[in-house]
Amino acid sequence: MNETPTPSYSIDELASLAELPRRTVRYYIQQGLVDRPIGEKRAAYYTASHLEQLLTIRKWQHAGLSLDRIREILAGPDAGTLPPARPRGAGTVEVWSHLVVADGLEVTLEPGRAGLSPEEVRAFFRGARSLYEHIKQQGRDDEE
Repeated sequence: MNETPTPSYSIDELASLAELPRRTVRYYIQQGLVDRPIGEKRAAYYTASHLEQLLTIRKWQHAGLSLDRIREILAGPDAGTLPPARPRGAGTVEVWSHLVVADGLEVTLEPGRAGLSPEEVRAFFRGARSLYEHIKQQGRDDEE
C-alpha cells in the first residue's frame, strides 16, 4: 500500500498558509489557542491540524469575535461549532454598524452577534439599499 505522507510545515510555511505573521502564530500557541508544534527547537514542525486551528481562529475573528470568546468556544464541548452569543450585561461594549438607507430609514446591526463577516455586512448593506431603490421604483411605476 502507498500511504500519502502527512504534510508538515515549518513555522514560516504555516504562517504563510494561514496568512498570518509568524509572531501571531507564536502568540496563539503561547495563549493556548493553537497546539504546540511537534518536536522541539529546529526540529519542530506543524501539521494540517495546526493550520486548521489557525484558519478557524481567523474565521471567527473575521466574524467579529474576540480572542477571549474564541478561547471559550475552543474550550467548549462542541469546539467545532459556534455557540449562541452570550447575553449582554451592564457595561458591555459593542460596536454596531449603522446604515442610513434613506431619510427616515435606517438599519443597525452588530456583526458579531449576527454572525456576519465584514464582507457579508457590506453585501447586506448593498442589498438593503438596492431593495429600497427597487421598491421606490415600483411605486413610481405604479403611479404612472
